[in-house]
Amino acid sequence: MRIKKTMAVFTFKKALAISFVLLIGMKGCHSQEEKKINFSTIEHLDLERYMGTWYEIARFDHSFERNLVGVTANYSLRPDGKIKVVNAGYKDSLDGEFKQAEGKAKQPNPDDPGKLKVSFFWIFYADYFILELDEDYQWALIGSSSDKYLWILSRIPAPEQETLDHILALAAQRGYNTDKLIWVKQRK
Repeated sequence: MRIKKTMAVFTFKKALAISFVLLIGMKGCHSQEEKKINFSTIEHLDLERYMGTWYEIARFDHSFERNLVGVTANYSLRPDGKIKVVNAGYKDSLDGEFKQAEGKAKQPNPDDPGKLKVSFFWIFYADYFILELDEDYQWALIGSSSDKYLWILSRIPAPEQETLDHILALAAQRGYNTDKLIWVKQRK
């Protein structure tokens, strides 16, 4: 009886150890996957030129924008030096329920101008990385410190296909899987 109990405990510990090793191995694989993404940001940013309305052309799926179409982001400078952020869109269709969220953004390090922080919930900030930006500020590729977030923004609701192809190529060169992008319906 004691031998069976000892064997059961040994088997359980062995299974637990194997599970732990597999879990660590899987975490390593995930970290290696993330290392493939180039998260570097733009080196120069004229905040005043970046202000205004941007149309969300495409994004990776995530819960806080799920089923939204006609999505826009409007940025304006606040007197305290931060940026007022107003994201808006429509639920399910362009005639659907209007949704809006107001937040703020800041540029924590002027020496790293493409790395901003954005908050919609009091003191909780998330990364907002300007990965690529058109020299005329007509489109932007936005990401974060995670490979789970990616947006294509444009000053117009329907950019030329040549422009989109260029942005997609830049995202792919950075290591993003552009097949995961959801194309956002916009009013034309």
